[in-house]
Amino acid sequence: MAIDIKSYKKKVLGDSKPNINLVPFIDILFTIMIFLVVTSNFSAVDMPTDVTDGGTGKPNVTDVSGDAEYYIVPVANLHKVTVNGVDRSDAISGSAVGVMAKVMDEGQISIRPGEIVITTPDGIDPNKAVQRPNV
Repeated sequence: MAIDIKSYKKKVLGDSKPNINLVPFIDILFTIMIFLVVTSNFSAVDMPTDVTDGGTGKPNVTDVSGDAEYYIVPVANLHKVTVNGVDRSDAISGSAVGVMAKVMDEGQISIRPGEIVITTPDGIDPNKAVQRPNV
């Protein structure tokens, strides 16, 4: 009985490239993906869809240092500013309006798309509550 050495060498030491099986890799990826989807918490995505919720919309000015009398409040496509029911749209410059610091601290500012509604504290004139900024 003869041993076929040529076919054995060709089989063991042959010119064949390594064979990579991707099926186990894909199975592991799908398992990880399913695990992440099942264990994820999507409650952080829930956002109110009503933009006119009547929130104050006050800008955060706690990080601002200094003694500025007016702060510039920019709003995209700003076309209307109302102070205590008085239309002060003439104070708009470059989609921004200057609001008195005391009004921002003690009053109420409601920012809606393209509109700002301001309620001033007692004793502040609506004409002085907002000014046209030099931008």
